[in-house]
Amino acid sequence: MFKVDATARVEDAPGFHRMFAAGRLTLGLFFPIEAFPRDQPTMRDQERLALRAQALDFAALWFRDVPLRDPSFGDVGQVYDPWVYLGWIAALTRDIALATGSIVLPLRHPLHVAKAAASVDQLSRGRLVLGVASGDRPVEFPAFGVDIERRAALFREDFETIRRVLETEFPVLKTSRGVLTGAADLVPKPVGRLPLLVTGNSGQPLPWIAAHSDGWITYPRPIERQAETVARWRAHVGEAAPGRFKPFAQSLYVDLDADPQLPPTPIHLGFKSGREFLLRFLQTSRGIGVNHVILNLKYGARPAAEVLEEIGVEVLPALAAAGNETSTATADGTLA
Repeated sequence: MFKVDATARVEDAPGFHRMFAAGRLTLGLFFPIEAFPRDQPTMRDQERLALRAQALDFAALWFRDVPLRDPSFGDVGQVYDPWVYLGWIAALTRDIALATGSIVLPLRHPLHVAKAAASVDQLSRGRLVLGVASGDRPVEFPAFGVDIERRAALFREDFETIRRVLETEFPVLKTSRGVLTGAADLVPKPVGRLPLLVTGNSGQPLPWIAAHSDGWITYPRPIERQAETVARWRAHVGEAAPGRFKPFAQSLYVDLDADPQLPPTPIHLGFKSGREFLLRFLQTSRGIGVNHVILNLKYGARPAAEVLEEIGVEVLPALAAAGNETSTATADGTLA
C-alpha cells in the first residue's frame, strides 16, 4: 500500500472489472435504495438491501456527495457523509463494486479526496470506482468559501492532483491548493490503478474528459440523442486513447409497476413501466453502446425490496441471456 504498481491497468481493478466491459451492460443502484417523499429518505434497511443487491448480481452500489441540505433541490443523497458510508457498506459487502456518483472536487481538498479514496480501495480490496464532479448546487459554494465561478478550473486542477498523488511516489506539485516538494508522500496507494470517472461535463470539454478520465457518467436522454452522445464519446476516446475501452454510464429513475406489461409513461429523468419495457430499454441502451445504468428508485410506488427482487430475478438474467441482441422497441426515445 506504499508503492505504486506501474504495470497496473484500470481494466484489472476489481470494481471496474465487475461494472464495465465492451459490449456489455450492467446495472447499479443509487443509495438510498428506497422510494421517499421530497428530500427525506428514511435510510432504513439499506444494509440488507445492499447485501441482496450483491446476491442478485447487481454490479455496483452508488454513493452521493451532498454536504448540505437544500430543500429546494429535493435531493440529499444518502444523507451520510460518502466516505463514512462507503466504509460502512464496504465492511458489510464482499464483491459488489462501490462507486461514487459523485465526489464534488471543488468543495474538498484533493489530498483528502485521494487519501479517502485509496483507503476505501485498499479496505475493500480494489472495489472502488471514483466518480467525480464539479458540483451543481449554488448554495454549497459560499458555505465552503469557494467561488462557484472557479469550479471548472478547480475541478480540472484537483482531478490532475488526485491522479498524480495516487500514481506517483513523493510527487512534486504546486497548485492553488498547496505545494508538495517531494519530501512527503500520500499513502496508502490504491490496490492497483484506481478508476477515475467524470460526471457530466464538470466544466470541461468532452475531448479533455475522453483523454484524462477512465470513463464518463452522464444523464438519460431520448434514445436517438443518447446514441449520438455515445458515438461522440467513442470518437473522442478513439482520438485521445486509441485502443482503450472507456465506458459510458448513465443514471435512470425507474418506477417499476407490478404489471410486467405496463407501457411506459415519463417521470423525472426516467419512466414508470412494467419490467418488459425496462428490459427492452436496457437492451436498446446496450445496443447503442451504454455500458452501465444506475437505477434510482426515489419515485417508486412499490416497496424497494420488491422492485429489487423483480429486477434481480426477472430482468438481470434476461439481460445477460440476450447477449448482444438489441431491441428497437424504444426507438421513439421519448421516455429515456
